[in-house]
Amino acid sequence: MAATTSAGDEQPETETQTPAQLIPLLPDDVALNCLARVPRCHHPILSLVSKTFRSLPTSPLLYATRSLARAAENILYVAIRLPPESGACWFTLLHRTLSTNSTNSTSLLVPIPSCPSPSLVGSAYVVVDSEIYVIGGSIRDVPSSSVWVLDCRFHTWRRVCNMRVGREFAAAGVIDGWIYVIGGCVVDNWARSINWAEMFDIKTQTWEPVASPGMEVREKWMHASAVMEGKVYAMADRNGVVYEPKEKKWGMPEKRLDLGWRGRACVIDNILYCYDYLGKIRGYVPKEKVWRELKGVESLPKFLCGATMANRGGKLVVLWEGKAGSGGSRRMEIWCAEIGVERRGEGEIWGKIDWSGTVLTVPNESAIVNCLAATV
Repeated sequence: MAATTSAGDEQPETETQTPAQLIPLLPDDVALNCLARVPRCHHPILSLVSKTFRSLPTSPLLYATRSLARAAENILYVAIRLPPESGACWFTLLHRTLSTNSTNSTSLLVPIPSCPSPSLVGSAYVVVDSEIYVIGGSIRDVPSSSVWVLDCRFHTWRRVCNMRVGREFAAAGVIDGWIYVIGGCVVDNWARSINWAEMFDIKTQTWEPVASPGMEVREKWMHASAVMEGKVYAMADRNGVVYEPKEKKWGMPEKRLDLGWRGRACVIDNILYCYDYLGKIRGYVPKEKVWRELKGVESLPKFLCGATMANRGGKLVVLWEGKAGSGGSRRMEIWCAEIGVERRGEGEIWGKIDWSGTVLTVPNESAIVNCLAATV
């Protein structure tokens, strides 16, 4: 006789949990494509909309979609030395438009997690897409071979393979998937000599030496570096060097370039921008081998010291230090200006100030270390 099952013995069907949609009535891929276009500055607000949105700003899929939709933004990151620490604290520039009127906006530097090794002094910095590499630097006057990476999407840090030698105040630049690091170490023996320059394969995350035979200039400290026309320029206290990776060729920079380069510089459309000894912003055109003054920015102060520059999506960003208050209440103000640059007429370089203002107030003995723009 076959067994029977009464109605009371039947097991209730398990209720299926359906994941909540990002936006009701829209497929998730369409919703994600819409949300990817929300400006980065509004992501903290976006995470408060609902439980579904809470983890969205930390989702790798969101940033992959932003990249595919060409909605990624160039975000400015700034390293500032705050007393009594000798290393750098990190900030990002938050720029919000308060209304449909683009002139009604606010900009300020907000803190983010700093490097887990906060005592590094004299590090080199490069940007690779959405990441900033902090290369070397010294800890209590001892050069370090460490390399830290800031993931600007999630504001997290990780450590990658150490360099072959410790370095401080080295030059660095990125070309075709390789990071080239030059100088920053003492060449006092054969082992150090072959590692005076080395390169990092971003894909395999490994270091290799860069041969520099016959180089007479092997300075330890490099005060500036840049990449122009596929070449890495490393400027030392006396002269400097130029390395062309495709030809594996070393050379010397133009004397005119060396004499006019001061402070932190940046490259926009193969023109090198920095401030000169008169405090004016100038651009070096390598094809013409000439410096030209940036016109149209006469309202900016003379940058005699404490200014640094970055290329933010083709715009020239300048940060500088100002003073506020007096006596015991004296503080330092960090000022910022964003400038659109273009060539006109007979090789003239003109700038238009899109906005400028104070973005942070810090203790009086602070100093801007560097600023860079990453794509997120």
